[in-house]
Amino acid sequence: MINLFGDNLRYDLKASLVVFLVALPLCLGIAIASGAPPMSGLIAGIVGGIVVGTFSRSHVSVSGPAAGLTVIVLDSISSLGTFQLFLGALVAAGLIQLVLGFAKAGILGYYFPHSVIKGMLTAIGLILILKQIPHALGYDKDYLGDLAFKQLDDQNTFTEIYNAFIYFSPGAIPVVLLALAILIFFDQPKIKSHKFLGLIPGALWAVISGIVMNNLYKAWKPEWTLVDEHLVTIPDLDSLSELTSLLTFPDFGMIGEASFWIVAFTLAVIGSIETLLSIEAGDKMDPFKRMTPPSEELVAQGIGNTLSGLIGGLPITAVIVRTSANVASGARTKLSAIFHGILLMVLVLSIPQLLNQIPLSCLAAVLFMVGYKLAKPSIFIQEYEKGVNQFLPFIITVIAILLTDLLVGIGIGMVIGLYFVIRTNFQRAVMITELNGNYLVKLQKDVSFLNKAPLMRDLAQIPDGSKVILNASKARFIDHDIQDVLNDFIATAHTKNISITVEGYTYHLREA
Repeated sequence: MINLFGDNLRYDLKASLVVFLVALPLCLGIAIASGAPPMSGLIAGIVGGIVVGTFSRSHVSVSGPAAGLTVIVLDSISSLGTFQLFLGALVAAGLIQLVLGFAKAGILGYYFPHSVIKGMLTAIGLILILKQIPHALGYDKDYLGDLAFKQLDDQNTFTEIYNAFIYFSPGAIPVVLLALAILIFFDQPKIKSHKFLGLIPGALWAVISGIVMNNLYKAWKPEWTLVDEHLVTIPDLDSLSELTSLLTFPDFGMIGEASFWIVAFTLAVIGSIETLLSIEAGDKMDPFKRMTPPSEELVAQGIGNTLSGLIGGLPITAVIVRTSANVASGARTKLSAIFHGILLMVLVLSIPQLLNQIPLSCLAAVLFMVGYKLAKPSIFIQEYEKGVNQFLPFIITVIAILLTDLLVGIGIGMVIGLYFVIRTNFQRAVMITELNGNYLVKLQKDVSFLNKAPLMRDLAQIPDGSKVILNASKARFIDHDIQDVLNDFIATAHTKNISITVEGYTYHLREA
């Protein structure tokens, strides 16, 4: 059992700082893209970190506002009419998630194929790299953390990169290059384990270097100075009272209307699916290979979304980008997620002016590193070596997510993965072998109606005059449709001069 404190504390503190740096612009960007107040994204990040982190039994996942829900939130606010009514629906969605959790619906998370989860992680790694190229070049028209191929400004991942090379900001390039150099240096094993150099994460030094360099521009090369959209932009809050004044409270005026509940159920179901995917992926990345109870995670998310809706926050899910950054930064326990939420709350209140000096280009460098660790070339080689049944669902999931969005891509990957699962079961459930005109028809485990078509085809191809052994001694279950096929074959075998020996199967000839 891994303790929350002790030796793990220093790892969790370092990781929480990196996750904070990643989460801060993502919370703001997702809120703006969702058509919600910027503060709503920060509230969701704080609640996701502190509240969900406390109730969750995941050791490495991080929760907060999700880019995958951006379009849904935007459309929901528009359909309901006001942000306050949307918050009311979010509270209802949180309560629905609680019900799903207590009903043990999270067990569905165990049925995501490994190849699809691996494809999702790799795709997100590639998306992070591709999506950060414009920010690295100082072209910050799209919000940091967007994962969808088609953007809200009608551009897409590749046209955005093309525009970035035309309309780049020269000051951003030295910032990102220096930040990358610092991150690579501090990622070396000898540096990470060093008694002094390993105390502070490289991401913090990268951010400090970006602030310093941008301030040097003001004195030496003013035209390169990064301002406005090229920097983090958070509300300037001088006190806790100003924070509470920005809280928004829900309106339940449409609770009796169908549109209210359509939004609530949509948020609950889509948010739960994204959460289950993310915690499954997080468990696979966890170096200690611990497992998160999925239904209990839905309860934690339900508590978080109910509270977030009550005080003006966006919907919360477990989010893979922040979880990936958490694992890559060496987090050991869930204290890292909780600490990142505390940092969001404390630092947004205490040093907003300093945070607003962080260039997005140096944060892009941090996400470059996270993306590379998720999508290393060796991962493609490893999946290829596992064979076509694993590689095709993996690579199709990667391509589908790259060209659509997370949920649509996962849906495509699940369909392909299910096809290969069924295909594999066809091959394993019924095996027909031939030697010198003698045929062995072997039923090896559970034989369902899905095996009916290939079994009928293979039996029909057995030539006249053959000797057939039908062995079902290892079959635990034989579907009635399969029994009908076998009984018909046995009953008509004499017409083709086929002799049959039956082992481990009791057949009944039907009356004409």
